[in-house]
Amino acid sequence: MKLSKLGVWAGMDAFTAPEAAAFAKRIEAWGYGALWIPEGMGRNSLVHAAWLLANTTKLVIATGIANIYARDWVAASSAQKALNEQSGGRFLLGLGVSHSPLVEGFRGQHYGKPVETMRAYLEGMKKARYIAPPPPEPPKTVIAALGPKMLALAAEQADGAHSYNVTPEHTEEARKILGPGKLLCPEQMVLAETDPVKARTKARASLAVYMSLPNYFNNWKRLGFTDADFAGGGSDRLVDAIVAWGDDEAIGARLQAHWDVGPDHVCIQALGGVGQPVPKPDEELLKRFAPAA
Repeated sequence: MKLSKLGVWAGMDAFTAPEAAAFAKRIEAWGYGALWIPEGMGRNSLVHAAWLLANTTKLVIATGIANIYARDWVAASSAQKALNEQSGGRFLLGLGVSHSPLVEGFRGQHYGKPVETMRAYLEGMKKARYIAPPPPEPPKTVIAALGPKMLALAAEQADGAHSYNVTPEHTEEARKILGPGKLLCPEQMVLAETDPVKARTKARASLAVYMSLPNYFNNWKRLGFTDADFAGGGSDRLVDAIVAWGDDEAIGARLQAHWDVGPDHVCIQALGGVGQPVPKPDEELLKRFAPAA
């Protein structure tokens, strides 16, 4: 699998199934290389990936991320191989350990030590038997990785890393840890708003759900942010670092800042419908940044 330079990260639970298929077709027509879909309290990401793959012809569908607590490693390995066999190698499995409140509170499961749990899961996938027809190539797996230990595991046991809520500085450090030959696919939130007050208000609303999740909180601290940056919904410094807002030139400069430090692929999350329970992406912004434009 060869990922192109730019993809889209989009929550899909605001779409009906036909709407989601139509959206994926538009992303494909606009020339994006991949559509990354999350998994939370809505659709099963692997089930939805099958639907999107069946309704596209060239687009890579990637999970960002499939929660390892949602299925055992045999089910993940089987689905990964089947989806790639069915689509001609267009499915990229992104796995993550999610967050303690979602695993223990929402799913009622014990949240294990992240790196140890992910290591055991990846090792289990490699040992899982599969007797159906294989995909055209060995399928690839990336893992959600923020801290140095999980990034080192991505380098050792996976095909690369998918990072979220990060800065270009994090992307640079991640590439150093991963080394060459491993996929590095950071996500970048983008917002088409040039007024600083309005932009930061919308950005804080989009970041609110992440502010109490320790995996992000701890990573931001590693990036140099302090407790003062987490008060009041996030300081201007934090908000501006995580969400690229402004005109197209300002957003493009942030994407370039990532590309300059060595990722294979950047997936943009175009914030739209901010404040809605399940917002849809800003498709006008996606059209403007489309590789085919």
